[in-house]
Amino acid sequence: MTHAMTKGSNVPLGAAAVRAVLRWTPGTGVPDVDVSALLLGPGGRVRSDEDFVFYNQPRHPSGLVRRLPKKRVAEHLTDTVEADLTALDASVEQVVIAASSDGGTFAHVPDLRILVHDAAGGDGEPLAVFDVRPETGEETAVICGELYRRGEGWKFRAVGQGYPTGLVGLATAFGISVDEAEADGEDGGDPAATEPEGAPAAPEPETQVVPAPPGVPPAYGYPGDGGAAPAYGYPPAAPPVPAAAPAAGYGYPQPAGAVPGAGPDPSFRLPPMGPQFLRR
Repeated sequence: MTHAMTKGSNVPLGAAAVRAVLRWTPGTGVPDVDVSALLLGPGGRVRSDEDFVFYNQPRHPSGLVRRLPKKRVAEHLTDTVEADLTALDASVEQVVIAASSDGGTFAHVPDLRILVHDAAGGDGEPLAVFDVRPETGEETAVICGELYRRGEGWKFRAVGQGYPTGLVGLATAFGISVDEAEADGEDGGDPAATEPEGAPAAPEPETQVVPAPPGVPPAYGYPGDGGAAPAYGYPPAAPPVPAAAPAAGYGYPQPAGAVPGAGPDPSFRLPPMGPQFLRR
């Protein structure tokens, strides 16, 4: 029997191993979709960067969580993660199944759903099905569902929480590190022609660089007044005003702008995409 899931609902899984299948309808203007999995330990964080299974790291070192090749099924495309749940180390409390889009937001991905199959049952009737729908239309990464321990068994929860920050933002929210120095080196240009590390960028010929007025924080990427360098990838800001944080849905990190009454920061910029997220 297949359980048709609603957001926030859960169902017990009697299977020792499962296949979590993302399925959508491709077409003109439809972004490509990639499945990924994060193995979370206590506190809802990865234990190391190896706990992230995605297109550039398709197999966990344990071999118990792995990404399978994409397939076309009738008019749909699928991308799949398989997990041997009962064999996982006891320190793994959750396996988050996420999707990221390449070339647009999930508002342009039709018929996105996650199907959870018993891995021993082939391509038969799924154990659970959840239709994943964007909430804002700006999501470029979505937590579709979660496999989690309950007593001696495992359950599946339908989540559907979106992030506008893509695969990098989703990964860093769960503790994946992005090497800033390597990310800078990957950011375009001929490596042989790059400036030595730490050297200031030279202005274009006959271009005068005008520093920011005193007391005005410089925009990221422009010279300041000799004060402390801004945090990597983010503009300097006034000291934050303490505010009560909202309760996180299912214990997951919340996307930017989740604090009531606080709109998005117009000067926010993501850091350059880390090399581990560039397709190889």
